[in-house]
Amino acid sequence: MNLNRLLRERLDAGRPVRAGLIGAGKFGSMFLSQVPTTLGLEVSAIADLDPDRARAACRAVHWSESQIDAVAFVADGAELCARDDVDVVIEATGHPAAGIRHALAAIEAGRHIVMVNVEADVLAGPLLAERARAQGVVYSMAYGDQPALTSELVDWARATGFEVVAAGKGTKYLPAYHQVTPDDVWSHYGLTAAEAAAAGMNPQMFNSFLDGTKSAIEMAAIANACELAVPADGLAFPPCGVDDLAHVLRPQSVGGCLPQAGMVEVVSSLERDGRPVYRDLRWGVYVVLKAPNDYAAACFRQYGLPTDSTGQYAAMHKPFHLIGLELGISVLSAALRGEPTGQTRGWIGDVAAVAKRPLRAGETLDGEGGYTVWGKLLSAAQSAKQQALPIGLAHGITLTRDVPAGAVLTSNDVALGDQPAVAIRQEMVSRYQPSP
Repeated sequence: MNLNRLLRERLDAGRPVRAGLIGAGKFGSMFLSQVPTTLGLEVSAIADLDPDRARAACRAVHWSESQIDAVAFVADGAELCARDDVDVVIEATGHPAAGIRHALAAIEAGRHIVMVNVEADVLAGPLLAERARAQGVVYSMAYGDQPALTSELVDWARATGFEVVAAGKGTKYLPAYHQVTPDDVWSHYGLTAAEAAAAGMNPQMFNSFLDGTKSAIEMAAIANACELAVPADGLAFPPCGVDDLAHVLRPQSVGGCLPQAGMVEVVSSLERDGRPVYRDLRWGVYVVLKAPNDYAAACFRQYGLPTDSTGQYAAMHKPFHLIGLELGISVLSAALRGEPTGQTRGWIGDVAAVAKRPLRAGETLDGEGGYTVWGKLLSAAQSAKQQALPIGLAHGITLTRDVPAGAVLTSNDVALGDQPAVAIRQEMVSRYQPSP
């Protein structure tokens, strides 16, 4: 509340909030579409490897030529971070190593940073957030994306005195999806390859949503921001509609599917036989909470909050997320309040690379959504003990030995090299080493 009032006050004082966007893809374009109608918010610079593509993105979201001419277009994200006319940096490349590099550059320059790049956040978020706090700037999740929206629900529940039993999102999932590659991804979306290409859709990116990797990354981010546990053997993806959230996502001790209370989990919009779930949550987020006493439980019933059969467990959900259309909330919260819309606080969940098929020494891994690996959610303790290879580093590196299908890759299976992202990851692991 009050962000619009604060923004108008800044505008009246002649000090609009100035954002710099790195990455003019779908998420960035959706943000850009809202800027002209958000009075007091400006985009002073856009960085993209192809500045002409960024200009085309502005035209696609109906910016005028005069608005485009007022923006500095650059090819280097680090150059954008150093600009004096940027208050808040938005990192929307989706590339983990680039995201870490840009976050460090923004923090060093004293700029707030909104990390759309969840892949980078899961790879080294605790360390990046710590460095931002030490520099007196905000490091924030991106409002409109599911991790930030889920974190908001968790914060609401805890701030009103409820125990958070489960939190997460919905997605389309079947177990066989873990082996899907970019070659056959479009059939699962009801598209032909030609239709997808005409729409500018990237098959590897969309496959990361389908093969379970993106769900694992987002749940790790929520676990790390909200101090929630992760399942011991990865996400279970139980089929569940919005009416059954409080029944399904409660502890096994009372008839639910969770090993314990206080966990992240993703619900599937498909039954295991492929039938659609009734009133699914494919695009939304949820929190399941528990009443602290019988009086509060009675209030659930009296005021229409859906509960399980005991009346003690209830669920809140948001049936959609609008990604970049809502991103301005994070930008304004950072600039006007000095507050993040969700932030990594510790290392609780991690995402390990798992072989999609038998892999041979000498092969090059192609990362999230590709042909070689998918990402599995693990606890940070499990990941550290196994020396698991994080999915964020499993791109463009060479295997040094064979790995069977279904196995978690380890750092001993690859030649990591000395790239900066590797060093930051290793520092993060050493500083935030979890208890076994």
